[in-house]
Amino acid sequence: MEQQIEEQDFNNINVLNHTFAKSYESCHFKNSNFSNANLKGILFIDCEFKECDLSNANLSHTSFQNCNFTDCKMIGLLFNNCEPFAFSISLNECILNHSSFFGMTLPKTNFQNSKLKEVDFSDADLSNSIFLNADLSGAIFQNTILAKADFRNADNYSLDPENNILKGAKFSLLQISGLLDKYNITIE
Repeated sequence: MEQQIEEQDFNNINVLNHTFAKSYESCHFKNSNFSNANLKGILFIDCEFKECDLSNANLSHTSFQNCNFTDCKMIGLLFNNCEPFAFSISLNECILNHSSFFGMTLPKTNFQNSKLKEVDFSDADLSNSIFLNADLSGAIFQNTILAKADFRNADNYSLDPENNILKGAKFSLLQISGLLDKYNITIE
């Protein structure tokens, strides 16, 4: 197994015929299938993933430091099993349904144009994060730090202001009903 790979482009990787290195730095992965892959303990620094499928991959002790995901399928990922040190990701046009960020520290994370259905953000720190055009249907926000988070263009969120920290968070008037769901009232 190679120890470290730097500044390489990988296209059309399939986990069935790929042996992973211990770390990747400034690498680009495109149109690759990592679904059900064992990415345990692998370090990704300043990497980009485009049009990749990482669904149900094992992320135990995996490290993502300043990694960008664009147009990726990432269903059922347990990011809370990742290495927490310097964890930093950005998402654009991804499908992240049924994943978990439970208890993670994710300040200033961009969740743009992505589907985050039934994602668990419980006990996470999402301060200053941006949910631009994010679909948050069934997403769980419980004891979540959302200070200065931007939900102005997010859809289908439901969160309880009494059980989350929202100081300075931004919401649009059209979607404000997501803050009142627990009261089971009708807003017209």
